[in-house]
Amino acid sequence: MTSAPTYTIKFREYAEAIWEIEEEGIPVIQARIADWLGVSRAAVSEMMKRMDAEGLITSNPQIKLTDEGRHLAEVIVRRHRLAERFLSEVLELPWDKVHGEAEVWETMISDDVEAAMWAAMDDPKTCPHGNPIPGAGYKPPKMKPMAKMDVGEDLELERISEELELDAEMMGFLDQSGLRPGAEVELERRDPHGALTVLVNGTRVGVGVFAAERLFVAVRAS
Repeated sequence: MTSAPTYTIKFREYAEAIWEIEEEGIPVIQARIADWLGVSRAAVSEMMKRMDAEGLITSNPQIKLTDEGRHLAEVIVRRHRLAERFLSEVLELPWDKVHGEAEVWETMISDDVEAAMWAAMDDPKTCPHGNPIPGAGYKPPKMKPMAKMDVGEDLELERISEELELDAEMMGFLDQSGLRPGAEVELERRDPHGALTVLVNGTRVGVGVFAAERLFVAVRAS
């Protein structure tokens, strides 16, 4: 694993956000970054100018990480997801709380600490929410959003979008509902507006459209 270049926390935060938005398959524009980070569009505009000057992004008009920017983002995302795994498995913090704690840890983990965290766990491939740890060699199964399930279909929850992780209340709901990676999810019904009623390990749970589009289930091979 390679170390992170020396940049301020703000540069790292924005590089991480761009990576995560790209990971969701969403075109990266300034308005989307503002929504993702919960900051003003003016703040994003100013930061994009600074990142462009540092050679971390290009903007034409869609924002893309340069090789240097991608390296920075990869290190931060890796350490964030590794920290989530460590906090959850080793320190046994509540599953729905580790994202916020990892946001603090990710900027302070050194190369030596990262190596020690890897050694303390059994070769983790994903964070506790199913998102891949960069550099871990994770090969994801074929997936689709829960929103695309057919009525009566029974599949395993594989991944929770980083976008849902940003919402502590949502993560609490998912935790209480048993909607964690590995849960068996059966679609019972879909209402006219797209909201779902699912059985999670046999328990009936209502899932709104926003969450259903950001919860990913593994598709069984035909």
